[in-house]
Amino acid sequence: MSSGGCCGEVYSCVLDYSTPRIALIKSRKIGLLNRLIQLLILAYVIGWVFVWEKGYQDFDTVVSSVTSKVKGVSITNTSNLGLRIWDVADYIIPAQEENAFFVMTNLILTQDQKQGHCAELPDASTICSSTHKCTPGYVDSHSSGVQTGRCVPYNSTVNTCEVFAWCPVENDTVLPKPAFLKDAVNFTVLVKNNIWYPKFNFSKRNILPNISSTYLKTCQYNRVSDPFCPIFRLGSIVEEAGESFQDMAIQGGVMGIQISWNCDLDKKHTSCVPKYSFRRLDNRELDHDVSPGYNFRFAKYYKDANNTELRTLMKVYGIRFDILVFGTAGKFDIIPTMINIGSGVALLGVATVLCDIVVFHFFKKRYYYREKKYKHVKDYEELSNGGSEGSNP
Repeated sequence: MSSGGCCGEVYSCVLDYSTPRIALIKSRKIGLLNRLIQLLILAYVIGWVFVWEKGYQDFDTVVSSVTSKVKGVSITNTSNLGLRIWDVADYIIPAQEENAFFVMTNLILTQDQKQGHCAELPDASTICSSTHKCTPGYVDSHSSGVQTGRCVPYNSTVNTCEVFAWCPVENDTVLPKPAFLKDAVNFTVLVKNNIWYPKFNFSKRNILPNISSTYLKTCQYNRVSDPFCPIFRLGSIVEEAGESFQDMAIQGGVMGIQISWNCDLDKKHTSCVPKYSFRRLDNRELDHDVSPGYNFRFAKYYKDANNTELRTLMKVYGIRFDILVFGTAGKFDIIPTMINIGSGVALLGVATVLCDIVVFHFFKKRYYYREKKYKHVKDYEELSNGGSEGSNP
């Protein structure tokens, strides 16, 4: 293309002015296409924007607070502890958490530890046959203490490096099966949830107005028969998520209690109710079961008759229940209503654009229709100076 042609194109794009021209095309095919596109746009605006997405409402997200109270007792009879009863003060650790609670289900107990010198737990790095393998002052992230450099008997068959540590060292290689507190499956938790939508100054709690104190003492959540009772059996929570409580109790895990508050405030406030759902949050892959479950350690300290400091070390396994609250509330507002109506009216103009594209590019008589639609008009001043009006292309 010549430089003159390029300049002409640029001149035409920059300085030419276009104004719409209405052409009435009497064609059933084109008329039906136009009405079909308009119908689809109306269906989208009315069905999706206004009915499904409630485009006539203003929305707000939930602000929430949660407290929980677990109840239940369990009895155990072991060689280390004998006959013992376990209540809330024993198995809820810590006593209060934010939007969560932890229930101990399994336990490895190391009693009467005191600081001193003893043999390290046997493994590939601590088993020794002489002092040459033991390095004084050596310690790593898996050590129970600091090596002294000596090789001493761990039992009648194995020698290990001696360490300065809390003795005897913990042996956590054997995990109790079934779980130590397998009766936790029948423990219950009362979940109290208060929500607030600040934009609408609307607040509510999951203990609904029709729930009485008498009813609260006897009810238990059931998805079908009692979906609004705020008291949950721990075993049922895990089972609702498709898991086995007794299997999960051995190594522990993390469960989610989800409370959904999706409220239409244009309706009666009694229709704004919570919906509960449950899922396991620490999903494990069967082919990659590395570091599974949930556990931690803590100790209880005391002194004996000789004023020597002792401790009982506990490695605790259990299920952490995270309470997750989410939701939105909507209420009629004239501003989003008018914005969406305006957007819908503007979208109707798309029907004309689409019809023009089809008619002027895909119909057999597209050149004829273009001739009727577009007309090239010269500047009036040029015509006054002796020019003539250009013909249609």
